[in-house]
Amino acid sequence: MITVNQNKAERVLRLIVAAAILPAPLVMGATAYPLALAALGAVLLFNALSGACLTYQALGVSTCSINQPD
Repeated sequence: MITVNQNKAERVLRLIVAAAILPAPLVMGATAYPLALAALGAVLLFNALSGACLTYQALGVSTCSINQPD
């Protein structure tokens, strides 16, 4: 199961960046660089909507205050 490990500010920032780079192939043409940007945007969009970063999970990092022990 995927656990939430991002705080709200980080999720909003990832959503803004994803919204900016997802339409890159439409603006720049469907070459390798814009497609790579769109793929990165899709990953950031998943992270923003789910609140789970798989890289953070692999490294044992969490910025979410809910998961922190008291």
